[in-house]
Amino acid sequence: MHVGLGIICVLLGAIIFTSGCLSSIFPDPVAVTPSPAPTPVPTTESPVETLPLSQLAILPDELPSDYILKERSDRTYLETDTISRDLGWKAGYIVTYYRVNREKYDMTGFSQTIDLYSLDSMNMVFNVKKEDIISQENETIKIYVLPCKKMGENTFAYKTVNEKNPRSLSQYTIIFTRKNVYEELTMGGTTTDYETLKDLAQTAADKIQ
Repeated sequence: MHVGLGIICVLLGAIIFTSGCLSSIFPDPVAVTPSPAPTPVPTTESPVETLPLSQLAILPDELPSDYILKERSDRTYLETDTISRDLGWKAGYIVTYYRVNREKYDMTGFSQTIDLYSLDSMNMVFNVKKEDIISQENETIKIYVLPCKKMGENTFAYKTVNEKNPRSLSQYTIIFTRKNVYEELTMGGTTTDYETLKDLAQTAADKIQ
């Protein structure tokens, strides 16, 4: 009886000693608190154009090399039409270029008009401008709608032709709105290139950030 009790005491002591040694070799795992993920900083884009309108104008090196700058200037209130004033026109800018090649009897012009309005009136601005363009069609002047990808929230492209004058020059125009900016780009003359006009319109739209 005493021998059995002694054996049990020895075994218990061995277990206690062993557990103490193991705990010193393999300590209890320390709970690791995960570090919080960094909070993303939201990027806020202004809903309206913040650059000066002059920085939205097509530059000479963005046109074919044979175009020459004719005019680049702010627009005044008196230079705007009644429709623009009624729609709440705020500011404007215009730039014009031309190309002359007497050997090829070529005279072609390009113009870009940039107008600033209130953001909440842009759909009305576009619709009124578009309706005014279409209303100019008559027995002599024909408006042909052209395919064009969207340059902004609204885009409309067309060709103007004088049907009764075979010597009249065709004119291509693209109008679009982006943010609170309305733009009108026109190319007309003896050698017009609608593909170039579309590229210029896209360049103009990309400037509006």
